[in-house]
Amino acid sequence: MHLKPRSLAGRLVLSISVLLVLFWTIGVALSIHVMREEFDEVFDSALQETAERLAPLVIDDYFRRNNATGPNEVSALNPGEIDEYLTYQVRDASGRVVLHSHNNGAEAYPAPLRHGFWSGEDLRIYTIATVSNTVFIQVADSLAHRREATLESALTLLVPILLLLPIGMVATRLVVMLATRPVNELRDAIGERDGSNLEPIAPAGLPTEIATITSSVNRLLGRLKHALHAERDLAANSAHELRTPVAGALAQMELLSGQLTRPEDKSRADQVLAALRRLSVILEKLLQLSRAEAGIGLSKTPVDLVGLVTLLVEGFRRSHTDADVDVQLAPGVANLPRTVDPDAFAIVLNNLLENARRYGAPAKPITLTIAADGSIVVANAVNGPIDPDVDVYRARFKRGQTTERGSGLGLTIVDKLMEQMNGTMTLRVVETQGPEKRFECALSFPANNPQ
Repeated sequence: MHLKPRSLAGRLVLSISVLLVLFWTIGVALSIHVMREEFDEVFDSALQETAERLAPLVIDDYFRRNNATGPNEVSALNPGEIDEYLTYQVRDASGRVVLHSHNNGAEAYPAPLRHGFWSGEDLRIYTIATVSNTVFIQVADSLAHRREATLESALTLLVPILLLLPIGMVATRLVVMLATRPVNELRDAIGERDGSNLEPIAPAGLPTEIATITSSVNRLLGRLKHALHAERDLAANSAHELRTPVAGALAQMELLSGQLTRPEDKSRADQVLAALRRLSVILEKLLQLSRAEAGIGLSKTPVDLVGLVTLLVEGFRRSHTDADVDVQLAPGVANLPRTVDPDAFAIVLNNLLENARRYGAPAKPITLTIAADGSIVVANAVNGPIDPDVDVYRARFKRGQTTERGSGLGLTIVDKLMEQMNGTMTLRVVETQGPEKRFECALSFPANNPQ
């Protein structure tokens, strides 16, 4: 399973959020632990102080009452108005309850009659021994009250994280996005660099951590630009310099071939002539390819492609008298203005027509259609086998299964020039009713080319 790569900002936001929740939870846990101990000290202090303050009053009341009839109950001044968490009992030496508060029953506390604190499952009790250890006063505090206080304090600490975490994540994302903006700008700048754009990247505004990346990339772009220019210049200069001697050799060989009388000499001369003609074609294609890679596709002035197509087709017919080119215009298409370079378009169309003539079925016309959407389609019938993936013909020196001689650069040049003209070349094979197939090359030009 292919996992989509996550952005650096997303990873930072997630990591910071997880750490924030983790540290907050640890902090809350430690705070609750400390708070619980402090609460116990406060409640125990209040419990002890209450017992000590209550002892003289209870003892005085105890001796004024008649305890023969059973345990007495101290009535409340304002019953039911406030929550009362403390209760108390007065017990004699035998453990019998002789006096108790109104919010406590006559059943004796489980705590032993011993001075100090005692804790049970539900109560925290403090015992005071008075009157020579014959009377014991026990004051009890509810442990449920203490747990409730601890829980409410814990919720007070936990609830803010539930509210602040989304806000913190949004704020963290904004901070991270601002901090990583130079990285994104550098990424976009590097992504824009390709064979047609090797300009150095401006290092302004980049932090020191990634500033060195810019200088390294600029050095690499400079070396690559120099290497590409050297390669293009070598191909163009070599092809240009070789054209004259090859043309001279071809002319001399044609004269020599006409003067030869022996059949074997004539055959060898014809083979040399064929090789020289093929070399001349390859040199011409190399010159076109170097011009295509130099970026000649666009023009500031719109050109009517309908008129240019008509002119180029007429010239092709004159130079190739055996070619039959059928030009078809869609209804309503009288002109097709596009901001493309006329020379670049001429190279494109001539290459397509030459390919259609060379590799098309004999005695079958070449169809050139200008559609209503502005696309130009050059089509020809094909008898031989065609590669299932017709896009492989875009590669340099890739030719189909044919005995016809060609350079293998025609569609490469067309594809490169279409890229320079901000257009697209689409190759497709259309099945027909007969044994032949129809090979189509569609050229699409944007209506508003950027200048």
